[in-house]
Amino acid sequence: MEWIIDSDRPVYKQLIEQIELRIVSGLFAPGDKLPSVREMAAEASVNPNTMQKALSELERTGLVYAQRTSGRFITEDNKMIQETKENLAIKEIENFLEKMEKLGFKKEDIITLMEREDKEGK
Repeated sequence: MEWIIDSDRPVYKQLIEQIELRIVSGLFAPGDKLPSVREMAAEASVNPNTMQKALSELERTGLVYAQRTSGRFITEDNKMIQETKENLAIKEIENFLEKMEKLGFKKEDIITLMEREDKEGK
């Protein structure tokens, strides 16, 4: 999965979102050891301090934990991972609805379009 960083928002927040996405999608499985800060920073083409900030925030939430001499690991709490997945989905839905409303669609219209697309897409 490629790292995508834009200049519209703080980089560390984008890193958090992208690491969360890697976790909920299974790219990083529960209990997996994360690459080092320097490795991840190099892969994402960001400053190691910025990656450190993102990982520290993920530690604060409990999605990632550190073992003093062994590095950082993904939580094994599947409930937390599922909650994170649902929260990410809700954010995406909210963004989608906001854009559709800007286009002039009401929720009923959006549902109708989605149902039609679902039928045609099968």
